[in-house]
Amino acid sequence: MRKPIIAGNWKMNKLTSEAVELAREVKDKTGTIADREIVLCPPFTVLSAVKEVIKGSSIKLGAQNMYWEVRGAYTGEVSPTMLKDIGCNYVILGHSERRQYFGETNETVNKKAKIAFSIGLIPIVCVGETLQQREKGETLTVIEEQVKTGLSGLTKEESKGLVVAYEPVWAIGTGKTATPEEAEEVQRFIRKLLGQMFGKENAQAIRILYGGSINPDNISVLMSCEDIDGGLIGGASLNVESFLKVVRY
Repeated sequence: MRKPIIAGNWKMNKLTSEAVELAREVKDKTGTIADREIVLCPPFTVLSAVKEVIKGSSIKLGAQNMYWEVRGAYTGEVSPTMLKDIGCNYVILGHSERRQYFGETNETVNKKAKIAFSIGLIPIVCVGETLQQREKGETLTVIEEQVKTGLSGLTKEESKGLVVAYEPVWAIGTGKTATPEEAEEVQRFIRKLLGQMFGKENAQAIRILYGGSINPDNISVLMSCEDIDGGLIGGASLNVESFLKVVRY
């Protein structure tokens, strides 16, 4: 049985006081929830503050990105060891906004995934197609390349802890959501690919999230899909009431 994950990706939002308030409210109102994992992924600047707030709870801390070296002359970057030292459990890799605005590639995602595992961080590796690619019928081809290249070289043992997030780019921040049938088709395909790479048994243990305009109104129907094991939540994670409704789906 795969334990669902509800991960809040705050993106470039929340100053320290706002982050502390939101994290405290989430902590106070989810203390009795034990059958799903809650992950908060705030900006780098408030990771320490949020960690202090959630200390002693079951809520996990995640970062939104990292570099693939542990230290060195890489101005402006943050290393996996820094994230581990601060108390992060998870790190989002290859989010479509990183790919779109900052030149992230399948190859750089792969470098980051490998070093994340070696440091003891759990990567949430994001994959997804653009609207143009979907309209051309290229969705599964794009996903296959992202999965096979992004996860290349990981061991079967490492794969057991892996989290993959399918986020159709055309559904992120647009209010559009893939239908349960569209989402499940891709999630099932991803699990099939993972089975080819790491073995069927390991693939069944890997949690595959859906991301893309998830909100309180659509979370239940999405979570009813066999191969959807949780959500990577953007806008709905910035408001405590909407996030709690998603968490409690």
